[in-house]
Amino acid sequence: MSRWNNFNRREFISTALGAVGSFSVMPPGHLFIELPEPQRRYAPFQFPGEFIWGAATAAYQIEGAWAEDGKGESIWDRFSHTTGKVKGAATGDVACDSYHRYKEDVALLKALNLTSYRFSISWPRIQPDGAGASNPKGLDYYKRLADALLEAKIRPLCTLYHWDLPQKLEEVGGWPNRDLAARFSDYVDLTVRALGDRITHWCLFNEPFAFTFLGYGRGTHAPARKNFADFMRATHVVNIAQGQAFRAIKAVNSKLQAGTAFSMVNCEPATKTEADRQAADRAHAFANVWFVHPALRGEYPKAFPGDTPLEPMGVKSGDMDLCRAPLDFLGINYYRRQLISAIPPGAGEDAMGVHNSDAYEGPLTDFAWEVWPDSLHDLLFRISREYKGTPLEITENGCSYLDGPDEHGRIPDERRIQFMRGHLQALGSAMLHGANVRAYHHWSLLDNFEWAEGYAQRFGLTYVDFRTQKRTIKDSGHWYAKLAATGSLA
Repeated sequence: MSRWNNFNRREFISTALGAVGSFSVMPPGHLFIELPEPQRRYAPFQFPGEFIWGAATAAYQIEGAWAEDGKGESIWDRFSHTTGKVKGAATGDVACDSYHRYKEDVALLKALNLTSYRFSISWPRIQPDGAGASNPKGLDYYKRLADALLEAKIRPLCTLYHWDLPQKLEEVGGWPNRDLAARFSDYVDLTVRALGDRITHWCLFNEPFAFTFLGYGRGTHAPARKNFADFMRATHVVNIAQGQAFRAIKAVNSKLQAGTAFSMVNCEPATKTEADRQAADRAHAFANVWFVHPALRGEYPKAFPGDTPLEPMGVKSGDMDLCRAPLDFLGINYYRRQLISAIPPGAGEDAMGVHNSDAYEGPLTDFAWEVWPDSLHDLLFRISREYKGTPLEITENGCSYLDGPDEHGRIPDERRIQFMRGHLQALGSAMLHGANVRAYHHWSLLDNFEWAEGYAQRFGLTYVDFRTQKRTIKDSGHWYAKLAATGSLA
């Protein structure tokens, strides 16, 4: 047990996660799938008529109004207000001002012909201290937003936790504190009872691997703690919270659909050696399905050559039954791949015996992330095989390019169009091969506050002038609107 109480950080995980995080290991008993050569050519594809086209955002990244109408302080309010934590000393105090401009944003979604909007609820806007009675003004805002979406015939896909934990809950231990699972379940029950008549599709969490690791293990995101043992304990608490919150939603209305948006990267062996293949499987288990397998299989996947550190993680008898939840869908947030090689197992993170590195064979975005659509195809194929029968939704996929307005006010961002075309062709091919994918959400609807990067990266289909809050649909947005209207990807 002692070696698990003194985790050391290694760059193989921090590099893998970047700003979105996660890599995965195949569950026990699965064979590694030999995949086709990279950078394939894909045939034209016609998406089915019922396919759902959408875009995604998150509360702290777009809402602003950080201290209005009774909202409490979140860990991201505290983090961004701390000198040196965010690039350019940026904060989400105003961001895209969507708290006041949500009608403009719904109009953008309608102009883009989209039929789904993935947004998140700010927990401290509902419960300022993370417990107790709800804040009526906070609930009223999300009611107005949901009503506007429904009037525009756009499905609200609501994420209940997208990283903005109430600061008061962090002060009593945060996600490593086992009591937080019950607090989260109470918040979910309260929120879904208030909004479940309007919102039928819910994401419990956004990227649990990313917010636990980057917040508690690496310390580059809120709440800026650097303790790998805390990170591992936090993962177990989140797994319990996921199961309990799923049951809370079903208790309100069994017809409501609930899943989670999981950050995933395609874990590819750096070489064809058996050692690297096994290391890639362990990487996949830890980064991609560490929060999927407990819900759907009632156990942790085999991410370590030895035993899973259950005792240091705080796993108690009966806990895996608490983690179980037959999720109605799996959300996949995909941005890039990782190359995995085997290293001798050691202590802490090294106990997994894996080393990962970013790949740079393909073109790079302005965030220096490789563009490699084939990996999305391969990841979807793998997840579909491992968790057959559970529908998939792409809950995030996108790229940062810094193209700005030309002399005519137009934003020509051809590279984003090519990124989208390539990844959607790969998605279509995966569907032809049996992947049960029912929706695609581009990240993001708007240029926004990009966490520790501040406003240095632009992921939006819509250009935002942060001085004036003027929104302008980019060329990529117009391209996406045509695709959403026809479903035809030539």
